[in-house]
Amino acid sequence: MPGFGEWESFYVIVGAAAGALIGLQFVVMTLLADKPHLASPEAGAAFATPTIVHFSAALLLSAVLRVPWHGIGTAALVWGLIGLAGVIYIAIVVRRMRTQLSYKPDWEDWVFHVVLPLAAYALLLLSAFAARSHQHDALFAVAAATLLQLFIGIHNSWDAVAYHVLVRIRQTKD
Repeated sequence: MPGFGEWESFYVIVGAAAGALIGLQFVVMTLLADKPHLASPEAGAAFATPTIVHFSAALLLSAVLRVPWHGIGTAALVWGLIGLAGVIYIAIVVRRMRTQLSYKPDWEDWVFHVVLPLAAYALLLLSAFAARSHQHDALFAVAAATLLQLFIGIHNSWDAVAYHVLVRIRQTKD
């Protein structure tokens, strides 16, 4: 289908990065698991799991956009469903962030765990509705949402590792 072919390199790069970063998250979690005093399942569900979900969404979108679709309609339906699922998931994340007691989220946490992911998933959902009439713009919107999810995941991964290394582990040594 015209339009998808020009995005091949973009989605190969973003998909490969998302897949590699998912694997790296598992390595980090394994290393942190050796520190039982750092365990906090509620905070993990609120902060760590969404990072994997965003990386996985970027990987899934990269795969979806490489499928040889015959038209944009089916592809838009799929990425729209991913966007809808993401919007619903962000509501779950908000609830988890509010109910966990291990850590008090600051403004940066709310921006990178709620506002930006919600924007990315909403952009996917809205672009699905615009895909038939504005195909070129819709494909750019999907690319922007996918890249935003990747950068959100990178930020949140770094933030979590830095928090555990610079704050939590030092607290247990004092």
